[in-house]
This record gives sequence, C-alpha cells and structure tokens, in this order.
Amino acid sequence: MAFKKREQLLAVIALICVGAFAGDRFIVSPLASLWKARGKRIVELKQSLSTGSALVEREEATRKRWDAMKERALPTDISVSEKQVLQAMNEWIGRTRLAVSSVKPRWVEEKGQPYKTIECRVAAEGDLASLVRFLYEVERDQLALRLEEVEIASRDDRGQKLSLNLRFTGLVLTGEER
Repeated sequence: MAFKKREQLLAVIALICVGAFAGDRFIVSPLASLWKARGKRIVELKQSLSTGSALVEREEATRKRWDAMKERALPTDISVSEKQVLQAMNEWIGRTRLAVSSVKPRWVEEKGQPYKTIECRVAAEGDLASLVRFLYEVERDQLALRLEEVEIASRDDRGQKLSLNLRFTGLVLTGEER
C-alpha cells in the first residue's frame, strides 16, 4: 500500500513536470517571443510615425525646394541643354584663367527613368587658385549640375602647375516631374 501512494505521488509529480515543460515549450516561450516581436514592431512603427510627422511638417519647404530644383534643371531639348552647359563652362574658364585641354560632353539616358543627364569630362591645367576657383564656379552655378569626380595632380616638382580631371553631370527632367 505504501508503494502505491508513493508511485501515485511520483506519477503526479512527473505529470506536473511534463506539463510544466510542455507549457513552457508550447505556450510561454512562443508568447514571450511574440511579445518581443510586437515590442520591436511598435518601436519601428513609432519611429516611422515620427519620420512621417516630420515630413508632413516640412512638406511646404520641401515642395518649394523641389520646385526650385525643377526650375534649374536643364531644358529638355538636347542641343539647348548642351549649349547652356558649354556656355556656362566658357564663363567659368574665363573667370578662372584655366587652360582647358579637352571637354567631352556625353548624354546618358536610363530606360524607364523620368530624367536623363549630360555628363561632361574636362581636362585642364593651371595653378591651385585657378583650379579651386573653377570648382567653386561649377558648384555655385544655378544650373542643375553635380560634381561626380575630381582628380588633381601635380605637373611639376614644386606643385605650382596642377592638372585637373573633372567629371560633372547635368540633370534634364523629361517625364511628368518637369
């Protein structure tokens, strides 16, 4: 008789242990991981909401800036755009006393994009002041231009004569963005 009660007690304890293990494995652990995942998602959504709110607050300023950028974009006519870029480059060269050895414009158009770009490669020589002034003129021009690559190298031992290899692009909006 004593064995039966002891066996029953051990069986009950074993069932409780198995039940606790199963409850932890199939109920508590999945709920805890679900809780953590939802906590992460809540943090992500709060961050997204704050970003969206900031965008809504800056909407007017962003639209004004975009409109100004669209106005500065090059004309859709390829020859007119190229002429504007080359005229601007001649003005920069005139202001900077830079000796330009080559200018190579090239049109780049990606399929499915509402824009195309004119890519210009310039090779020139001059002193440091003229190179810096030329780069400044490119950057401050009202046209929608962006410096892509700039390489400056010394042409003499003292570094007085420098060469400039430059690549910049101009933006032409062709689609509905215009």
